[in-house]
Amino acid sequence: MKHSFQTEINQLLDLMIHSLYSNKEIFLRELVSNASDALDKLNYLTLSDDKFKNLEFNPKINISFNEDKNTLTIEDNGIGMNESELIENLGTIAKSGTKGFLNALSGDKKKDSALIGQFGVGFYSSFMVADKVVVTSKKALEDKAYSWISDGKGEYEIQECVKDSFGTKIDIYLKDDAKEYANRWRIESLIKKYSDHIAFPIILSYDEKQTKEDKSEEIVHKDEQINKAKALWKIPKNELSDDDYSEFYQTLSHDNSKPLSWIHNKVEGSLEYTTLFYIPSRAPFDLFRVDYQSGVKLYVKRVFITDDDKELLPQYLRFVRGIIDSEDLPLNVSREILQQNKILANIKSASTKKILSEIENISKDDEKYKTFYREFGKLIKEGLYSDYENKDKLLHLCRFNTTKGEFVSLKTYKERSSNDNIYYIIGSDLELLKNSPLLEKYIKDDIEVLLLNDEVDSFVMPSLGEFEGLKFKDISLDENKDDVSKELLDDYKEFIDKLKTILDGKVKEVKLSTRLDKSPSCVISEGSNPMMEQLMRQMGQEIKEESPVFEINPHHEIILKLKDLKDDEKLKDIIFILFDSAKLLEKGTISDANNFSQRINKLVMMSV
Repeated sequence: MKHSFQTEINQLLDLMIHSLYSNKEIFLRELVSNASDALDKLNYLTLSDDKFKNLEFNPKINISFNEDKNTLTIEDNGIGMNESELIENLGTIAKSGTKGFLNALSGDKKKDSALIGQFGVGFYSSFMVADKVVVTSKKALEDKAYSWISDGKGEYEIQECVKDSFGTKIDIYLKDDAKEYANRWRIESLIKKYSDHIAFPIILSYDEKQTKEDKSEEIVHKDEQINKAKALWKIPKNELSDDDYSEFYQTLSHDNSKPLSWIHNKVEGSLEYTTLFYIPSRAPFDLFRVDYQSGVKLYVKRVFITDDDKELLPQYLRFVRGIIDSEDLPLNVSREILQQNKILANIKSASTKKILSEIENISKDDEKYKTFYREFGKLIKEGLYSDYENKDKLLHLCRFNTTKGEFVSLKTYKERSSNDNIYYIIGSDLELLKNSPLLEKYIKDDIEVLLLNDEVDSFVMPSLGEFEGLKFKDISLDENKDDVSKELLDDYKEFIDKLKTILDGKVKEVKLSTRLDKSPSCVISEGSNPMMEQLMRQMGQEIKEESPVFEINPHHEIILKLKDLKDDEKLKDIIFILFDSAKLLEKGTISDANNFSQRINKLVMMSV
């Protein structure tokens, strides 16, 4: 039966077929990785599920080729797929990976080729080298086998077929310009490069001409294992090179770039386990998606258990890639047991501390840490909200833009501070924050202020309390210590009453300010959350604008002149211009731009 690919799959295949990518060789890495996953799944079932325990299972991946026919075959004896799974896995979008992949394309061939595996679309990379792909699969414990056939041009066909053993075989009919992949030495070099530490044997089958004693030639068939097939995390650290770690990371994460760092740890005692964690140099595509894929695989005694448990590490460390291999968990541990397991809770806590310590080591190298923080800084702040146990460590890892510089640590802030507070201001735009009138008093008094424009800031900062004795203080809520004198209040009472009448319904209050230095006025949106408002607007929800407090600078030349202005109509226009200008400086937008423009034009006409 013929089926049509989903629209996004068609787009993806079109890109693959027309050779958008320069790094075509990674298709073999992706297909071998998929085969390894299928073996992992069946290996687990043979040990944990009674239905599969009598299955004869000798896990391996076979690769063969035919130079004359220009074909390449990758076969595994893993879990296999039935008809519906072939449609689901090869004809439709998995976890929005394809959409995410298409959205992330930059047009840079080298960069885009690195995205193929990272976005879970690795199977389709076979069409970079193939005129036709045939996938033959039989699911373990099922009787029927099926073939999936496609040339990648809009349709695929599924038909029932005969297959003696369970597992999946992929036959690739290579393009003329891809003949190099039907070659023993080329295949072997790619397996060494990308898949040497796949934990199952990779067997290369080939025919070799040999000369007999009588000098005649004979064809000898050979099956040769071409990978180490050792769980890398179980190999002692002193036997591994940096290249070993980097190559395993690329296999594990499908990321062609090198990791920033890794932590390889073996624990013996009341608990026995091994962990290998990687800190990537760039963020996974789904980092801020609700349906993000966990980057950590759980093994028990080297048997793969799951790669879909988001509780193995705290959520804010979801960028970490790696392995946890426990000697103490039962092989048939269920998902429900995993989530409440004391052994895993202890491993999680110890692993979190190890990872944070490694991030602290990275932070000692400013340039390296800037790379890390650019990609993952928001998640470190996210951890402040959810991981109270490690709050102090996380605070030391945070970096901020401030009125005195960029990438400033709280330790540096404290060293150059002479007061008891850490002052901050929150907004959605860094440039607006830098120019906020609310900063004027602090700049004049040489007080440093954190400029916070990450979405997470408005949730995290109010909950922090203090850092090494310094209290966090939002300057928009900071009460002015310098009280306005009674004489000044009396002098401005009539003028403020007039402003309240002009701005009736627009403001919560009009008051004299002691926080301003160079600006005539500002607005304070008490209780507002600019980040939440921005998120709500992005979701298409209407935001009811709260009435702000309008503060005026009683010492500013403009305010002094307005106080004595007798032309009420002109006063009204100028006050509204000041009010809207203050809102622009706060949020970058105003609700009535047309009236704002007309008032400015009116004043310009009066002055020319």
